[in-house]
Amino acid sequence: MTTLKKSSKLFRQAAQNRIFQDVVNQIQDAIMDGRLKAGEMLPPERDLKKMFNTSRGTLREALRVLEERGLIEIRLGVNGGAMVKKVSTRQATRTLGRLIRCRMVSLNHLAEFREGIEGHVAGLAAQRATKKDVTALKKLLERARACIESEPPERGAFLEADRLFHEELARISRNPVYKFVLDSVHENIHRYYERYLSMDRSELVENYNDMEELVAAIEAGRANEARVLAQSHVLRFNRRMKEKEETVK
Repeated sequence: MTTLKKSSKLFRQAAQNRIFQDVVNQIQDAIMDGRLKAGEMLPPERDLKKMFNTSRGTLREALRVLEERGLIEIRLGVNGGAMVKKVSTRQATRTLGRLIRCRMVSLNHLAEFREGIEGHVAGLAAQRATKKDVTALKKLLERARACIESEPPERGAFLEADRLFHEELARISRNPVYKFVLDSVHENIHRYYERYLSMDRSELVENYNDMEELVAAIEAGRANEARVLAQSHVLRFNRRMKEKEETVK
């Protein structure tokens, strides 16, 4: 059991409009991405209260949730506190999102999964999209384009628009299962992007062009074309991430 050092930079003040969930998310993220490791103790309660700028009651409730998720163990006594537990495969796969956040699936496995499901969802969207749905997609295109045209390009804002775009496609499929699964994927896949993609202006433009072609196919009701475009997008960017993965091993 070790005590975490330099804890003052580990967390930021919690967003006051959603303080409880923000505390949970920040600690969970720190465990998932390895900043907090198995066997380490979280900072003392008084320090956590100060870091998050929250009450003792809110903090304790957040820690209780994290303990229920199997991420920490609350120990009592003089040397007690919250200790980080080892994240097992069983714990991480309780939700697809947590599995992705832990990077417990390979790039190839993730691409294989996305190629099938996102290609199918794009085909369904082309079959089922209304004029209102197409308008919503075009608004997200405009948002993404503005990010590219900004100087410098707004990478984070573009990735958010891209996430919303994929989630909108899932909604248009009118299948809540696809919506749930793809929401989980695209809320967490940014960890792979940050590690294996530069997402400079050229990559953002390429991504945008794929989105634009896909919207055109959906608007025209060309289901097979939409399916192929979505699959090609996934495979092309996966190939690029694989190339980068080889250089960082």
